[in-house]
Amino acid sequence: MSTAEAMRETTETWIEVGRLEDIPRRGARVVKAPGGDIAVFRTVDDEVFALRDSCPHKGGPLSQGIVHDRKVACPLHDWKIHLDSGEAVAPDEGCTATYPVRVKDGVIYLRLEPHGCEEG
Repeated sequence: MSTAEAMRETTETWIEVGRLEDIPRRGARVVKAPGGDIAVFRTVDDEVFALRDSCPHKGGPLSQGIVHDRKVACPLHDWKIHLDSGEAVAPDEGCTATYPVRVKDGVIYLRLEPHGCEEG
């Protein structure tokens, strides 16, 4: 790790949210956060993503949707949301915030700093 990476590592706050195996493939878990619930998703290929747990359409709980590839289907109206960007799949429009997430030694870490657009 470079000196710059080490310095950035100490200034960024990562929280441990569980183990990779705690989330079923194609599923999600919810992290309660001061700014609102965050859905942490696991794909069939063990990629991990985090989104605000609110669909940009009507606020449906994305954590209750089904993961397909790198998208999640909202359980209310079947909008598909890209897990990496939070953007709705066309022709739908809108987006939800993403959160930095990483996996180290099978443990999932999350930063509570939203990126990208916010719903509504």
